[in-house]
Amino acid sequence: MKNSKNSMKAAVINRFGGPEELVIQGIDVPEIGPHDVLIQVEYAGVGEWDIFEREGGYAKMLGIPANFPYVLGSEGAGIVAALGTQVSGLQIGDKVYAAGFLNPKGGFYAEYVSVDSKYVARVPNQVTLKEAAVISGVGITALRGLEDILKLKKGESIMIFGASGGVGHMAVQLAKAMGARVFAVASGEDGVELCKKLGCDAVVDGRNVDIACAANEFAPEGIDAALFMAGGATANEAVKSIRTEGRLAYPNGIYPLLDIPDEIKSLGYNGDPDTEIINRLNNHIIAKNLKVHVSQTFLLEDARNAHFALNNHYLGKLCIQVKGEPID
Repeated sequence: MKNSKNSMKAAVINRFGGPEELVIQGIDVPEIGPHDVLIQVEYAGVGEWDIFEREGGYAKMLGIPANFPYVLGSEGAGIVAALGTQVSGLQIGDKVYAAGFLNPKGGFYAEYVSVDSKYVARVPNQVTLKEAAVISGVGITALRGLEDILKLKKGESIMIFGASGGVGHMAVQLAKAMGARVFAVASGEDGVELCKKLGCDAVVDGRNVDIACAANEFAPEGIDAALFMAGGATANEAVKSIRTEGRLAYPNGIYPLLDIPDEIKSLGYNGDPDTEIINRLNNHIIAKNLKVHVSQTFLLEDARNAHFALNNHYLGKLCIQVKGEPID
């Protein structure tokens, strides 16, 4: 099915590499198949995983052929512009958000994106289009870790390591909503303040606090469960606070790899989207009033600066505003 508008503006790479490879270019609007939704993108989320994709990591690891110009962006939100013949439940003009990790028809750093309808949902009234654009990747990853992998129970203690980051600040909200006692390891004074606002039971700055001592005060018999968003020496020290037979989960791809004792049950996992978990996340957003913190918003023309910013200290998520209007 062809679209009435044939060209669009996008931030693309024409070869794998650093942030400087991102350039603005005119490309064809993607076609939609019978099960696809064409979204006029207003905002696109910027994730740490975008770095690995930009450098060609996923293409090499998964054996995916690279078709240049290549459009990055695994999540976003906007307005339904067209629908495939087999799509039901959506209408042209609906405000929607979607997850499209390694989408074969291109990512969200563009004026239009074509996404399989199973990855598309209406934007809940509780969040703005900007918030919806950045919530799916981190929300799904946090939800999978807590509910599907750790099977967190009411009253349990949990350590969220990297609690002021994208996945982490969603995880602390979900864990609190599930009735757990949350010990958050954040980054910087601003990260500690964010986690306090989100209702964590205890928060420490992982940069300058003895995590093991603070965790022992919080849970003298050891932490029941943990969700880690980073590795390294500080993380390995924090792991020691988990009790024997405790559980630890981490998204695949964190580096350095964690040093996990045999007596702790651990599992790496992928935050893959599907219809069921997108609906589950939507229900959590509505029922538990989940909020996503957007630290900085860039115009599409400044996409490379958004990627440079991924290497800096920031809270929550980064965002690209695709439409060239003043940033709100």
